[in-house]
Amino acid sequence: MATAPQRTALITGANRGIGLAVCRQLAAQGVDVVLTARDLPRGRQAAATLADAGLSVRVERLDVTEADSVTACAARLADDGVGVDILVNNAGTYPTAPFFSVPEETMRQTLDVHLMGAFRTCQAFVPGMVERGWGRVVNVSSTGGAMTRSTPGPAAYGIAKAALNALTLVVDAAVPPSVQVNAVCPGWVRTRMGGAQAPLSAEAGADTVTWLALSSEPGAGGGFYRERRLIPW
Repeated sequence: MATAPQRTALITGANRGIGLAVCRQLAAQGVDVVLTARDLPRGRQAAATLADAGLSVRVERLDVTEADSVTACAARLADDGVGVDILVNNAGTYPTAPFFSVPEETMRQTLDVHLMGAFRTCQAFVPGMVERGWGRVVNVSSTGGAMTRSTPGPAAYGIAKAALNALTLVVDAAVPPSVQVNAVCPGWVRTRMGGAQAPLSAEAGADTVTWLALSSEPGAGGGFYRERRLIPW
């Protein structure tokens, strides 16, 4: 019987919260994990917590708002012969000001993280997936950016997540069916962003992300998911 190929996953914003939970879940499934963080020492601290549980990950500095940081990370991995098969775009911010109070700089920064960050990582890592004939991209989004709900999330956040959803569809249309690009709403999760009152743990929020990252269902790209179910864009 053929042995399943070894996969490598890269997760952005992975030193805490949902990103760290995704690292934990994928590493527990035997995936080689690249835990990335804007702050390298914090990334190493997060990796140490996984090591305490017997899980080994590679730590890389990656700031999705810096094009040079993304390309440098991709170059380091390529130099070491590491191909990224699974990309989880998790890095995010949560500005909450109402629309008429949002400074232009905040709007720019929010789009830079959520939209341009995913744009940069997809351009860096997805071509390799196409070349190798297999890949999974999971964009951590929100129903706060769902057009069917008139983007009800906080203004800058909702606009940025709506843009990320559009990027998801565009990238999925640009790749063959062997590479699947999907978006996930993890729900209201107890993280620094979600707050202590949120009903879901980080592990619960990460579940659908991990499920899509490991999906073996052919042609299942271009979807928006919550709790492992398709939801409207």
